Amino acid sequence: MSLHINGELHTLELDTRTSLLDLLRERLGLTGAKKGCDHGQCGACTVLVDGRRANACLLLAVTLGGVHVTTIEGLASDGDLHPLQAAFVAQDGFQCGYCTPGQICSAVGMLAEAEAGWPSHATADVTATPALDADEIRERMSGNICRCGAYPNIVAAIEEAAGL
Repeated sequence: MSLHINGELHTLELDTRTSLLDLLRERLGLTGAKKGCDHGQCGACTVLVDGRRANACLLLAVTLGGVHVTTIEGLASDGDLHPLQAAFVAQDGFQCGYCTPGQICSAVGMLAEAEAGWPSHATADVTATPALDADEIRERMSGNICRCGAYPNIVAAIEEAAGL
């Protein structure tokens, strides 16, 4: 099958049980997405699938024909960090760094969702688009866990990248 990953077409033979995470890490050497819980609960493996955030540990690679996958390695452009990557550095949005790739990919997807006017189903009326503030960022990023507790700096980095 063929998969588009970070703007590059990969033609591969895959076992039907191969997760996207295992394909990325073990076959393609893209080790940014981490295997944390392997149950879709921690967010360490978050990547973008057609621009939407997804847990790579839960996706079977064979289901992804025709979609575009972006990992942390695919966010930088021509040697320049993505604005969220730069903001994480500027705001010290990481400690051990294990969750950082998933946090950044999730933040990219989350900001796109907010910009598109997607409502937050937990913090606001689902018919309205809530203001993107620190509380809303925390809620929308709640699927990504940081065991070091760098949350204040992660939120600050997202606010900086979003121009808040």
